[in-house]
Amino acid sequence: MTGHAPKRSEVRLLVPALLFVALVVAVVGSLGTPLITSVATTFHVSLDTAQWTLTAALLSGAVATPVLGRLGAGPHRRATILATLAIVVAGGALTVLPLPFVWLLIGRASQGVGLGLTALMMGVARDHLPEERSAATIALISVVSVIGAGVGYPLTALLAEIGGVRAAYGFGLFVTAVAFLTAWRSIPTAPEGRSGHVNVAGALVLAGGLFLVLFLPGQRTLWSRHLSTAIILAVAAVLLLCVWTASELRSKAPLVGLRAVRHPAVAGANIAMFVGGSGMYLLLTLITRYAQTPHGAGYGFGLTTFVAGLVLVPFSVLGFVAGKLTPRVRTLIDAPLLLAGSAAVVGSGFVMFAAARSNLAELLVAMGLLGFGVGGFSAAMPGVILAVTPKSETSSAMSFNYVVRSVGYSLGSATGGLILAAGTDTGRLFPDDDAYTTAALVGIAAMAVTAMTAIALARHRPQEINPIAVTADVPSRRRSSR
Repeated sequence: MTGHAPKRSEVRLLVPALLFVALVVAVVGSLGTPLITSVATTFHVSLDTAQWTLTAALLSGAVATPVLGRLGAGPHRRATILATLAIVVAGGALTVLPLPFVWLLIGRASQGVGLGLTALMMGVARDHLPEERSAATIALISVVSVIGAGVGYPLTALLAEIGGVRAAYGFGLFVTAVAFLTAWRSIPTAPEGRSGHVNVAGALVLAGGLFLVLFLPGQRTLWSRHLSTAIILAVAAVLLLCVWTASELRSKAPLVGLRAVRHPAVAGANIAMFVGGSGMYLLLTLITRYAQTPHGAGYGFGLTTFVAGLVLVPFSVLGFVAGKLTPRVRTLIDAPLLLAGSAAVVGSGFVMFAAARSNLAELLVAMGLLGFGVGGFSAAMPGVILAVTPKSETSSAMSFNYVVRSVGYSLGSATGGLILAAGTDTGRLFPDDDAYTTAALVGIAAMAVTAMTAIALARHRPQEINPIAVTADVPSRRRSSR
């Protein structure tokens, strides 16, 4: 395909293709979650070591996202998408082949690179779909990138129980191969006249800083036994990110337009994403861990991996429903207020979990509230950022937002782990029930901060900020009209 405007029949094919690719990379990226125990048993490694099958994918995805976002903003977006999916397919093959554990980790890291494609799917939608259709599609892409974990969790857990860990990873290989063929047939080329230059040195510095930022929060043993080393690494992360920031501000082709990030709407949206993301992932972690805690701990339901995966079904279903509703509600309510309302819904899920978790139905209600809130939040977020972002920078701007989300998720996971670890008595395997209540209260506070940040964003009305995006796109529209 060329850079011309797609015909109506091509548009009908493009929308499901974009959603499918975004869903697949999200599912495959989170594929390690339900398989950690199976991996530990199959490869005879510890659970902490097996955890790296998930961590490796999340780290590589966070590091690759800004680079792919910059490449996606240039003329080689289609080639970037196809090459990235090819890497994910190759990684899937490594997870299926009977190779040592280290090759499994390499395969999972390769699969995680695909997580950076979500922002590129948004860029394609904004460039090649009518304005109203693109807004709704971008909102759904944002939603499926979040609920993908809930879609893949029960299915891969079932496959692991039936055919072993290789069968579950085989599912990931299959759907990624289908996604590659779908993208090859459906993704158009980017409009002409864009620069795809990547600051390689800046990308490497950012990769190092992001790796440390995402790695350190979850390393409880490092912080408890080697505090000085942990502090040195934390300082190194800050220095690397400071060096990268200075380099980006001087670069003519930055990975991320940091000056645009300083706009009140974009800065506020990213703050809301960081704090809100940490709270959302915290509740997801608390509910799934509580559901799998054996009865012998004095609480919990002792669910198997597969049944625990089914607990995520309300999360996925209601998240998708919220994603479909949000573009319609958006015509009546500003996107920042939708962010605030969605944060309040997630906060109500925390309240539900803190006050009532004595039976499984209550957990399902809390999970449903979480899904609906996350779906609305994810669907509304692009509207806040893209209102002040030119089309050519869509992928780059949303890539930065997804990096912020990844850091928030990492912090939420680490926060939950630290609170529950602090609530575990010496000699016991499981924390006290009160520790879950404490963690829920922390989550309520996080969502309150998120809601207040979003309400502050509502002061920046669209008519005040849209001219920035409009002005930035005038040259491209003039060229196209000639």
